[in-house]
Amino acid sequence: MVVKKSYKGCKTALLLTGGGASAAYQVGVLKAITKFMPRNHGIPFPIISGTSAGAINATTLACYASCFHLGMRRLEYIWNNLHTDQIYDSSSSKVFGHIIKSILGSYQAGYAAKKPASLLNNDPLRRLLTQVVDFKRIDGNIANGYLSSIAITAASYTSGDSISFYQADKSIAPWQRSKRRGIQTQLNTEHLMASSAIPFIFPSVKIKKEHYGDGSVSQLSPLSTPIHLGAEKIFIIGVEQPSQQIHHAVDFHKPPSSASIAGHLMDTVFTEALNSDLERMHRVNDTVKLIDKDVLAQQSTLKQVDSFVLNPTKNFHVLANDHYDELTWALRLILRMMGAKKDAETTLTSYIMFEKNYCKKLIAAGFDDAMEQESQIREFLNI
Repeated sequence: MVVKKSYKGCKTALLLTGGGASAAYQVGVLKAITKFMPRNHGIPFPIISGTSAGAINATTLACYASCFHLGMRRLEYIWNNLHTDQIYDSSSSKVFGHIIKSILGSYQAGYAAKKPASLLNNDPLRRLLTQVVDFKRIDGNIANGYLSSIAITAASYTSGDSISFYQADKSIAPWQRSKRRGIQTQLNTEHLMASSAIPFIFPSVKIKKEHYGDGSVSQLSPLSTPIHLGAEKIFIIGVEQPSQQIHHAVDFHKPPSSASIAGHLMDTVFTEALNSDLERMHRVNDTVKLIDKDVLAQQSTLKQVDSFVLNPTKNFHVLANDHYDELTWALRLILRMMGAKKDAETTLTSYIMFEKNYCKKLIAAGFDDAMEQESQIREFLNI
């Protein structure tokens, strides 16, 4: 049997959204897709675009684009053995020590060099990324035709724009639209740190002269990046949650807690922009179908872009609740001060629960959801 290893000419993109620890779900979906393919096959997505935690998964896959199975085994191993203290300091001394330093830092003189303030210190994540992501492999995969491009999106606090840092061959030119830009560069750990810097929770990251945070914050058009990179089909793994399944009395006379508001804001940031952008793309597709083919061939601004969206069927908040007690007492105390105790109506916990038992459940959920739609996925990816 002849195995196709290179994807030159293929225009299928993979879009991985943000969602903190919820990104483990993406691993399960991609693991299922490996079951549909030969072992020495290249990645079926030559165009990869990731945001926040999805950017970390996207970059890891790009490093192993020549062998999809190998990349997925490495990615699954990382998530299966993950602990919260590999992402951010979680011990009581370090958590409260960091908070105190941030408070004291706010009283420094204006001319003093200040560190960005945050609730948690995610220096452990920087060390983990340095160990597990081999950025040098990306150029080789692009040169050999296994990968067309990889993009990581971050939000610029300096300009207010959504910035897509991308690595590709010279055929893909940088772009600039309203509130969004594409900048070609050599990707490194700082780009991933910037893209995954959840506001208030993790510190902002400075790259050159701009300060950046989580890419989902100002990403009004998440489909724009893969389309600019040449995508004609986009496979999207989202984190939009089904209705909550926790049944207990809710007092509608009480105002929402800080944790409930934070969870709602994060849900909105990670899902609503994608849903709105999908609606716009469907309208453009309907318009393209009405245009005469000869007229359409004379312009290059409109084209048909197909999409496949896979969202979870299980509620991550419910799953996170089962592992609430695995968090350190310092984290539980902070969450409780915000109103996020066990069984509370907030999704905040599900975003910061970087514990392997919880992540394994998300991977299993993603795997099951993808296997349920095996025939549709095979058809969309031409497997």
